[in-house]
Amino acid sequence: MGMIYIIRHGKTAMNHANLLQGSSDIPLNEEGIRQAREAADRLRDIRFDYVFTSLLGRAVETAEIVVPGLEPVVDELLIEMDYGPFEGTDLTHLPEELISFFSDFVHNPAPEGMEQLPAVVERAGRFLEGIRHLDGNILISTHALLMKGLLEYLTPASKGSYWSKHIGNCAVYTAELSEGRFSVPEQLF
Repeated sequence: MGMIYIIRHGKTAMNHANLLQGSSDIPLNEEGIRQAREAADRLRDIRFDYVFTSLLGRAVETAEIVVPGLEPVVDELLIEMDYGPFEGTDLTHLPEELISFFSDFVHNPAPEGMEQLPAVVERAGRFLEGIRHLDGNILISTHALLMKGLLEYLTPASKGSYWSKHIGNCAVYTAELSEGRFSVPEQLF
């Protein structure tokens, strides 16, 4: 028995500039490092047995700050949604196809060239199925859309409600993992 703690990475320069970040490998900025340190402080009483992270530097950095001294396991399944040709798009000046997608994630497919949300949930599910057998406390350091995919997988009754939910930098959700079963996740902070 244990808990999983899913954390979104700290802020980066692309987050600060309101740019769609996806697979760009951007490090944490000063604010992101501070956010990760604050998360580490809030989680200081938890003894983590495992740390898993996306291969992108901002998630790895966040994991290393939150759980120093425990080598994170990099898993490509935890990488952010592939935004394809929309990588780097200014979120304050969206093209029409992204406005449509972002206005109703559940009913509007991602524009051509982007990874589709069902594929994100499937990938998130493959990761979770791979850790289902573990005992102990687990930190999962990832990205906003992949985190939403994990939450959707863990909460089938949500019917897509996590897609439009704002998840800030270094937000944490938890779920119990007991005898191979996950509880419904809850936001910790």
